[in-house]
Amino acid sequence: MSWLKYAGKRLLMLIPVIICVTFLLYLILAAAPGSLARQLLGDDATPEQIAAKEAEMGLDDPVLVRYVKYMADVCRLDFGESWVNGESVLTRFATRLPNTLLLSVLAMLFACAVGIPLGIGSAIKQYSLLDYGSSFVAMLLFSIPAFWLGTMCQILFCLTLHWLPVSGFDNWKSMILPTVILGANTLATMIRMSRTSMLDVIRQDYIRTAKAKGASMRTVISHHAMRNSMIPIVTQVGVSFAGTIGGAVVTENIFNISGIGTMLLSAVKSRDVPVVLGTVIFVTIIVGVINLVVDLICALIDPRIDLAS
Repeated sequence: MSWLKYAGKRLLMLIPVIICVTFLLYLILAAAPGSLARQLLGDDATPEQIAAKEAEMGLDDPVLVRYVKYMADVCRLDFGESWVNGESVLTRFATRLPNTLLLSVLAMLFACAVGIPLGIGSAIKQYSLLDYGSSFVAMLLFSIPAFWLGTMCQILFCLTLHWLPVSGFDNWKSMILPTVILGANTLATMIRMSRTSMLDVIRQDYIRTAKAKGASMRTVISHHAMRNSMIPIVTQVGVSFAGTIGGAVVTENIFNISGIGTMLLSAVKSRDVPVVLGTVIFVTIIVGVINLVVDLICALIDPRIDLAS
């Protein structure tokens, strides 16, 4: 039952995090210049129409009062409606979330399937051609911004070679480029983390002891080194997966994918406060749950991790 108690504490810790994040964001959006009511009604709106619109949206109240009212509605699972089109925030988020989650999962699978074997192989064959090559690829991917890499790949593979579609996310061909672009930076992280973790483990005394007893290199790696090296790798997978959800904003806009990234960016541009705050709350909860799952997996891999303490 210790893991249930631990999970409950971790989920409760999300409450102050959500309050701090949403309060700061609410202050920033409220301090933005210009009248939101005038922006929605147009430049031809009269002062009376603007005042009526502000009263309808609750903008005539002090910022702190508006925030408290909003959070009170959130506690009742009422995330409000979009100020731009009147659509329910919860419905809009639920519609966009599957595309973002699918893109993030595919990007993580690509990064892990390629990066972890490369990193482990580089550690086992340190200073080999494989090691130098994978290190070069990792540094290269770390250095290239996602928006530049995505644009260049569109020009090459979509406009020049006509191998892949320029935008969309509705078939397997359209999923290839967004997955690679979003997973590129994570791939570099997986290569470096796997290599560092495996190098640290294979230099331990118990590895040398296993070799001295006549165990083959394959047995040493698979039965002794692999499990102990997976703890930091699994932790990094969780951190990177949470990062891909946030990083999807750039990729979704490059490839015109209907996900929460494009929704959030559009809401920020139009100062659609309910959509922005609702999206941030949902993403914060998702990231918190991902980190919790990673901690539980680490405890499952390594029995020495005591969740109760």
